[in-house]
Amino acid sequence: MRMTPRERVMRALRGEATDKTPFTIYEEKLPRSTLARELRRRGLCLVKRVRSYKTHTPNAGHREDRYVDERGRYVVRALLSTPHGELSTVAEPAGFTSWRHEYLFKSPDDYKALLFLIEDTVVEPDYDTAARMNEDVGDDFVVRDNLPLEPLQNLISSDYMSMEDFCVQWMENRDEILRLYEALADVARRIYPLVAEGPLEFCNYGGNVVPHITGPAVFRHHYLPHYNEAAEVLHRRGKLIGTHLDADNTPIMDLVAQTDLDYIEAYDAGMSPSVSEARAAWPGKALWINYPSAWHLRPPQGVYDGTVQLIREAAPGDGFIIGITEDLPQGRWSDNLPAIAQAINDEAGGEPA
Repeated sequence: MRMTPRERVMRALRGEATDKTPFTIYEEKLPRSTLARELRRRGLCLVKRVRSYKTHTPNAGHREDRYVDERGRYVVRALLSTPHGELSTVAEPAGFTSWRHEYLFKSPDDYKALLFLIEDTVVEPDYDTAARMNEDVGDDFVVRDNLPLEPLQNLISSDYMSMEDFCVQWMENRDEILRLYEALADVARRIYPLVAEGPLEFCNYGGNVVPHITGPAVFRHHYLPHYNEAAEVLHRRGKLIGTHLDADNTPIMDLVAQTDLDYIEAYDAGMSPSVSEARAAWPGKALWINYPSAWHLRPPQGVYDGTVQLIREAAPGDGFIIGITEDLPQGRWSDNLPAIAQAINDEAGGEPA
């Protein structure tokens, strides 16, 4: 039976058989065009990322200034006032994401203000918005919920501090870092049941971990327990949970196997161990890869051949998805995405494209 793109993805996330390998892309990474419509007709599934909850800090002042800086960049400066001092960030919007040019943390003098900001966080459901989005899109979409970043990763990959500052502070002021970490963990624990009771079927919990920086010991003690705690809450309501691990995961392959996560998203076999190795390491988890970023530089036939390689390494194919979760090299999408789609169809038995 021919499945819809949504059915294909959801079955794969549950480790069930599909009529062919699901193929996905974050919706903002697919240009609107005739070719895009044709790819969707051929089975490409768009991924919409939303949150079924919202947060705010009622006792912190907030102001934004938007301007063009001295280098000609359009930036947003956010100013946050607390009883323990003022914090600020500067970010340059870039589509779905942004480039951070200034972080909240400037010096150890900011720890009290940062802790106040985190502890002031109020969490509340936003189910109507999430449900409406899920209902409004067609059967060539999946709508994914999102838990916040893992408590420690939140300090590394958000507005709080740069990776360099985190590494220095981890060595010099670890007690202060751990106070922020515990406060962020408390916020996350208030979010787990909201997502579990929400209208969406699956969610990501953080990600973008760089194992060669955090190291296995930190991952074991400060990441793994939070994945399992969240998974326990979500599984009670039949929800699926995964995380976005797009770096070289070699140092933590065995630790990821110990999590109760249902799937690993954005896995890049161009830098991590191969798909066959990942499948062997994580037999109970769906593997939702990012088509290896470096492979997009190959000619179309090389992209096609790489797709065939990935599918065959994933055999048997239950619980395997090929996704586009990172930016493609400029100008390559119109050749590469059709090549991937064609290889998927051919490997499924040459069904009409």
